[in-house]
Amino acid sequence: MINREQLAAYLHDFLQTDTFEDYGPNGVQVAGKERIARVVSGVTASLALIERAIDAGADAILVHHGWFWRGEDPRIVGQKRLRLKALLGADINLFAYHLPLDAHPLVGNNVQLAAHMGWRVENTFGKQGLGRLGAAPQATLADLAAALRVRLRREPVLVGDASAPVGRLAWCTGAAQGWIEQAHAAGADTYVSGEISEPTAHYAREMGVAYLACGHHATERYGVQALGEHLARSFGLEHRFIDIDNPA
Repeated sequence: MINREQLAAYLHDFLQTDTFEDYGPNGVQVAGKERIARVVSGVTASLALIERAIDAGADAILVHHGWFWRGEDPRIVGQKRLRLKALLGADINLFAYHLPLDAHPLVGNNVQLAAHMGWRVENTFGKQGLGRLGAAPQATLADLAAALRVRLRREPVLVGDASAPVGRLAWCTGAAQGWIEQAHAAGADTYVSGEISEPTAHYAREMGVAYLACGHHATERYGVQALGEHLARSFGLEHRFIDIDNPA
């Protein structure tokens, strides 16, 4: 068991949240009970995750996608009211870490995706060092797409010649499709992210960069799960990862 503020201070230091310019607040987003023994982790602080965490007897929920994003409607109405009412009614803490969890060298989304895929991490690229550069054991794009399909349980969108070899690989989880130009400039011939946008396919084809979009949610399952397991080991907490599936 650990005090809420002690846990928040540890995560602040461990994830180096002060070093990131983010789109929303990192840390305790909603305060619940003071003492924490059981943590549920998940990708997004959805109502479904909150309800599952309540059923699991959680004292705290740990997520990658929290609330109170920059520029959103601040009123507590509609979806936001439903989520907040459920959380406050159960007196559960909500901890959220966005970019710090993408970038962390041990439990971050990008290094954890690499670990699950067997990719070698060699360097970083992009703003705040979020993206990763390295190499994959898969020989061709078809092999890489097949490995991603099995691991992430998603059919990747492949832009490129499936028979082409995989050379210098770059990746950044989630909505990082716009970083394909930075990945290319850093020397990558193959780029993997979560989402795809209309301009991404054109850039890939016209600049000769292979591109695979594998799902925002699917590529970001592993960081928050690894962070929850780290906390369980460090503080003797109970931890359970709950995957609320999302096709996006």
